[in-house]
Formats: sequence, structure tokens, C-alpha cells
Amino acid sequence: MIDYDFPLWRPPSEGDNLIIQATLGCRYNHCAFCSMYKGKTYRARPLPELFADIDAAAADWPEAHRVFLADGDAYNLPTEILAAICDHLAARLPNLQRVTAYATPFNLLAKSVEDMRALKEKRLTQVYLGIETGNDRLLKVIAKGSRKQMAAALARAREAGLKVSATVITGLGGQAHWQDHIDDTASLVNLAPPTFLSVLQLGLEESVAKNFFARQGEAFAWQDDRAVLVELRRLIERLDPPAPVIFRSNHASNALALAGTLPKDKDRLLAQVDMALAGQGRLRPRWIRGL
Repeated sequence: MIDYDFPLWRPPSEGDNLIIQATLGCRYNHCAFCSMYKGKTYRARPLPELFADIDAAAADWPEAHRVFLADGDAYNLPTEILAAICDHLAARLPNLQRVTAYATPFNLLAKSVEDMRALKEKRLTQVYLGIETGNDRLLKVIAKGSRKQMAAALARAREAGLKVSATVITGLGGQAHWQDHIDDTASLVNLAPPTFLSVLQLGLEESVAKNFFARQGEAFAWQDDRAVLVELRRLIERLDPPAPVIFRSNHASNALALAGTLPKDKDRLLAQVDMALAGQGRLRPRWIRGL
């Protein structure tokens, strides 16, 4: 049995898969909206300690075939370390199909296309990347780099054949900047499409809210559910990626859950949002939403 270092976070799609903590905390840990790892000090776990966890997991769950490497940005680890982890996983899990990890634009850009391809050959085939927005002003507010860095990171991953599951956050621009937020986000995705695109709705834990508001440089006015649906509609309407993008808004933070592939399912998704705006679709109750 693995003795995890909590809190332990993972993407919703990894809920049924084996989780191995390759790192603790998040090396970057400056995103103004994120409270996930604020109580942890980042460290890379020693390989013997990590391999012992893999051995224990393999003994308990030998048929495991998908593995998520936690914590916040395990893709930050040196390529040779990630390769050794993947090799050990493959040696202990005979059915291993896929290894995934969180990534930041900074550690994607720190790796060469050749490094990414080498790791892909060892079954580290997908990363989870928070785009959050394509707007440079808002990226500066949330301390998440720049649009240019985001586009370059997405392009490098695509060149390497690495799948990217990206997230964007509706409501992030508030009432003052929502149009710029949505339009610039859509244009970024159209320029450098990820494999998957998931929408989250802005929510702030008390521990980070004060800093988030302070970084705005002006009063921040929240978007209500109806305004967020208008944002969602505008985003879908403007998305026209050159390659298919699997689109979801089924994260627990969202008022409206959607699923489809863009651009193929654009009309259907827009019709679903229009129904919700007309009061004909049931929104997720606030009491069951979460981050």
C-alpha cells in the first residue's frame, strides 16, 4: 500500500488510474488562482523511495495499465529521471499503456522535441496543461507566463506527438475583461490546438482570494452563471481549430456540462448553451460544485 503525501490532486479523467507521487508540491506554485499546493514545499522524491511505491502498487494492483505522475508539475523532472520512472513502471506493470503528468508551459519549453519523443516512446504520452487564458494581461495577473510561451509550449508538444489536455477558466476576466479573455483564448487554441480542451469555471479558495484580487490592479466583479454561459457560448462559437479538439465542460466547477468534438459538434454545443440561457436546461446546483 502506498502512503501518499496529502493533499493529493489529479485530473478528473485519472480518477480510476494508479497515482504515483514522483514529486511533492509544485515547483512553480505561483498561479494566483490556485491553492492546490500552497501548503507543500516542492521536492523531487528520491528514486529508491519512488521505486518502492511503484513496487508496492504493482503488488496490490498488478493489472494497472494507466499511471498518473503527481504532484503539480512532475514533467519538470529531468528527462533521464522521467525515463527511469517510466522504465520501472513498465518493468513492474506488464499491462502498462500510458503514463501522464501535469505540466507547465515553462517545463514543456525546457524540454527539447527529442526529449519529449524519447519519453513518449516510454509511454509518457500525455500531459495536462493549464492554459487558463490566451490574454496577455490576464496571464500576467494570474502569474502564468505569456501567450507567446503558451503557444510555443503547445506547438512543441504537438511537434513531438505528445497529447495535451489543456484547461481554460471561464469567469477569469470578470465583468470588465471577459470578451478579451474569451476572444484571445479562442484565437490561441485555433493557433495551437491541444488534443483535449476542458473548461473550468472560476472559483477561489479563501487562502488565495486576497492575492488574486490584489493583483488585478482594479476592482474585480464576478461573472454570474448566466454571464459565464455567455462566455462559454462565445468561446465555442469562435473555436475553429485546424485539427479536431475534444471539448469538455464536465469539471465539477461548471454550471453546465458539455461534451463534443470541435469543430464538428459546434452547432450542437451552441444549441445546448442556448437552451440553458433560455432556462430550458438544468444547471448544476451550486452546492455540488467544487474545485
